[in-house]
Amino acid sequence: MSFTEREILETIRMVALETLDIRTTTLGINLLDCADPDIEATCEKIYAKIVHHGEALVSVADSIAADYGVPIVNKRIAVTPISWVAAACGSKDLVPLARALDLAASEVGVDFIGGFSAYVHKGFTRADDAVFSSIPQALAETERVCASVSLGSTRAGINMDAVARFSDIILDTASRTAASGGLGCAKLVCFCNAVEDNPFVAGAHLGVGEAETVLNVGVSGPGVIRSALERLGSEKDLVAVAETVKRTAFKVTRIGELVGREAARRLGTSFGIVDVSLAPTPEIGDSVSDILEMIGVDRTGAPGTIAALALLTDAVKKGGAMASSAVGGLSGAFIPVSEDQGMISAVKDGALSLATLTGMTSVCSVGLDMVAVPGDTSASMLTGIIADEMAIGMVNQKTTAVRIIPVPGKGPGETVEWGGLLGTAIVQDPGSYAADIFHARGGRIPAPLQGYKN
Repeated sequence: MSFTEREILETIRMVALETLDIRTTTLGINLLDCADPDIEATCEKIYAKIVHHGEALVSVADSIAADYGVPIVNKRIAVTPISWVAAACGSKDLVPLARALDLAASEVGVDFIGGFSAYVHKGFTRADDAVFSSIPQALAETERVCASVSLGSTRAGINMDAVARFSDIILDTASRTAASGGLGCAKLVCFCNAVEDNPFVAGAHLGVGEAETVLNVGVSGPGVIRSALERLGSEKDLVAVAETVKRTAFKVTRIGELVGREAARRLGTSFGIVDVSLAPTPEIGDSVSDILEMIGVDRTGAPGTIAALALLTDAVKKGGAMASSAVGGLSGAFIPVSEDQGMISAVKDGALSLATLTGMTSVCSVGLDMVAVPGDTSASMLTGIIADEMAIGMVNQKTTAVRIIPVPGKGPGETVEWGGLLGTAIVQDPGSYAADIFHARGGRIPAPLQGYKN
């Protein structure tokens, strides 16, 4: 892939003035051959394999950032879901595997490692059960490990027994990490229609159809999109807005694929996908919320917000698809509330409610992300919130997720500071009514008719 002189100058401007970056280079590592009847041997194999394949990731990413002048913000590793690896040992306590993952991640210097995961949208294996039981302690004891679970899909429906149990896990994890504002829950997410090449944490993991190792890239560019719309002006119609976003996403994707392929070459691995997602940060000017308001809504959360987000997400996907045949992952627009300064302000001002956020997830990349709720939120309330989000994904045949954080000791309207990319959250009010009977029923919500395709 080569660039024209004009494209190079555009890239320099996007990096210098519009906060363009490569949000993450994520190295996927298959750990299935680390399975062993002895859990200690499994830990040793996991550590050795991750260090062997991942030891050059950070230095390669830094060298590419220096060579091309494009910042690479995060370096991450994603591994095979631990429930698959742990099945051979039969242990009910998988916290040692989490420690091994964390130690390996620390050794190679990556920011996070994803894959303490399980797929339970149709039921639990013994290893899945062990992962669920181990998640709270694993996240409390480790710094870099991220956990994810698949609770539903369009083909299978929603496992409500797993949803209810996951709600309890969220509350347990929040309690164990109360001193840091429930921060353990920031490393914990559930999915409907989970994708297996996701480079973004907390849901990153490596699916069974992937290569032995693979390099996936996640690009970002809210600041670039915002600047392009500023130059377009407010007089142009929505078709012009969509075309502007599409062309800009095209340029961002080309840069992402260039970086990803070069990183894979230097690491001696295969290039997987480029995830074209507008992933905001708490920095001023790097906000998806700001883009929605530039499209035309008075405030994010006001009427028209969902339509504006639908336009934005679709245009980003179209631009990415035009630029590369390797677009994958999630791709679209993320709305992590605590990580987007515009979203934070909209919640603080009362414009953006939890109900509106849920509606927005029907048209964006993922789902309810980095949403803070009161520490005394009940398990049945969490079950209802999660089930709603899983249903949106199931019926619409799209990936949805929930990363929700009950903040111990905090109530609606109060603020929690997590710092860094995780930002600041205003604790949102989930309402006065929960779903007690719904939570207690259990069973499964059957797959919708549109899931029966063959």
